[in-house]
Amino acid sequence: MIDTPKDLYDGVILDHSKEPRNFGPLTNPSHYADGRNPICGDEIAVFLQTKGDAFSAFAFSGQGCAISKASASLMTEDLRNRPTEQAKERAIEILQALGQEVNGDPFERYGDLGALTAVRRYPARLKCATLAWHTFLAALAGEATASTEKPK
Repeated sequence: MIDTPKDLYDGVILDHSKEPRNFGPLTNPSHYADGRNPICGDEIAVFLQTKGDAFSAFAFSGQGCAISKASASLMTEDLRNRPTEQAKERAIEILQALGQEVNGDPFERYGDLGALTAVRRYPARLKCATLAWHTFLAALAGEATASTEKPK
């Protein structure tokens, strides 16, 4: 049975949009990337400070719609205490979950990130929800930029 949250703007999304966690640039990050969603104008920057195979700091800044800001906030909360390789694997898992239907209760499986799975009901908002995750992966890979649009 597939159980997707019915309302895209549920309490979790609104909370993280209005009061984003880990918001603001880091001074001298070890990894950094700018992400853009040119279709709707979302701009997210991800800042990482690593120490060994762990994060010592993890933050984002930028502007955009409620979905992109909430997704970035949820991402930093979920990934910041994981080893870097596990965080990368988790980011890939979440991107896959946002792009396809998932069996079971998404909150049970992903915690508060389950709220983002409602975006599947609104395909035009998918890029808003995935921007921060793509930007995180770009930063971790040493790439300066990420975009929701493929280069032509």
